[in-house]
Amino acid sequence: MSSFNIAQHALWLDPVHPLAAPEHAQLALAGLTVHRLHTLEDIQKQLTDADWVVVRLDNSLERLQAVLAVQQQAQITVPVICRVDRQHLSLAVQAMRLGAFHVIAADEWTVPAWQAALHKPDQKNPAPQAVAHSTAPQRSVVYVDPVSRHLLALAQRVAKAQVTALIEGPTGAGKEVLARVLHESSNRARGPFVGLNCAALPEQLIDDMLFGHEKGAFTGAHKDFKGLFEQAQGGTLFLDEIGEMPMHLQAKLLRVLQERQLTRLGAERPVAVDVRVVAATNKDLRQAIVTREFREDLYFRISTFKLRVPALRDRPGDILPLVAQLLARHAKDSVFTVSAEAQALLLAYPWPGNVRELENVVQRAVVLSPDAQIEAMHLMFDDTLMGPAPDARQPVAKAEEESLPRLPAQAPHEMQGPLCEEEFNALLQPPSTNGLVAVGHLQTAVKSNEHQLIMAAIQNTESRIEAARQLGISPRTLRYKLAKLKGGNELSSMALAR
Repeated sequence: MSSFNIAQHALWLDPVHPLAAPEHAQLALAGLTVHRLHTLEDIQKQLTDADWVVVRLDNSLERLQAVLAVQQQAQITVPVICRVDRQHLSLAVQAMRLGAFHVIAADEWTVPAWQAALHKPDQKNPAPQAVAHSTAPQRSVVYVDPVSRHLLALAQRVAKAQVTALIEGPTGAGKEVLARVLHESSNRARGPFVGLNCAALPEQLIDDMLFGHEKGAFTGAHKDFKGLFEQAQGGTLFLDEIGEMPMHLQAKLLRVLQERQLTRLGAERPVAVDVRVVAATNKDLRQAIVTREFREDLYFRISTFKLRVPALRDRPGDILPLVAQLLARHAKDSVFTVSAEAQALLLAYPWPGNVRELENVVQRAVVLSPDAQIEAMHLMFDDTLMGPAPDARQPVAKAEEESLPRLPAQAPHEMQGPLCEEEFNALLQPPSTNGLVAVGHLQTAVKSNEHQLIMAAIQNTESRIEAARQLGISPRTLRYKLAKLKGGNELSSMALAR
């Protein structure tokens, strides 16, 4: 697991030179989310939520002095990184003496350079009261949509309290990712994160996995075994699909949560446990209580604070950033781009399988794309009869001939924390808002383009199998699509006859 901070939030003051998309991408990969500001008043308003202030110095220290004055007035000290033009590098020494945390060349956009600025302070000139960050390893997460950003902020607040948490949400939506956020944002971040899927193991094995046993407790118990509760000492125990836990184990779990101690199978003395429990479920536990499948007392014990992860279709702002992250993870040897038409299709699809289905679609597209350029024809959805998203809160913008910026191949394990909305917009270059069109019109255009591609492949090959191979789809999918085209025109009928 890579080491970076979940929320490295920077106030970016450079009123003259706006950030371009590649620059946004480099900052994101270095672990920095950016909120662009234009005035000192804006900085004063945002200072309490900032981890860094990044200031562009042109040919004087005036802007840095003003920022430090704002911090002094607000009685908040946030480390300042100064960007200096190479022709004015003499300002670097003066800036450090004045109180800058780090100085970096204004045209320097490499990931290692920014990681050095963020994580390797100059010991001779430390920031007086630099903001402390956890050094625990943390996961790469994407929380761009406003719904997700609210959930992340709430989870980070819950993480600071010593309470059990219940994460609800559909399968594949990212419940374990949120559980890791809770762990890595808490004071237990240096401790272990141990997980168990309660639906994946036999009933007897779950008992032993959770609570452990002593040597000789049963046939085959040749040595002592620490259960997951003991393995998670000082950290977090994540119980996924807790709604599938057998009833007698629910009673035993409740007792451990109440007394903070357990007794291994075959042991005489109890063992004290210091573990935070985070549970997750895709079931309605209230209904499970009614049907006597889940204990009510355990429900109230584990749900001190409830968090709900929405389905992917309910947070469309996360879709394209997740695509960028998944491409970096599954295409390490190539730099992939995604066309505007493909982006529009990804946004229009309802994603019944949530993030897991999105990952499948991205992996298929990586396999099918011959030139590292993902087009609409490379997107193979599990739901072949794709329709517009049921919760289309905004119309899909007219697609321009632009695509995702090229992401470095080393991105997957050094990626950022949650991307800010502006950074996401620049990183993925979304379609222009000029001339909005309805989702229905987009589907018509896509079907027309698909029709032309299929007919061209049929005409230029000797068989359907050859045409399917050229299109990057299976012969069965080709037969289905030809059946839909039947009666459309004479060429379609000819193709069906082949």
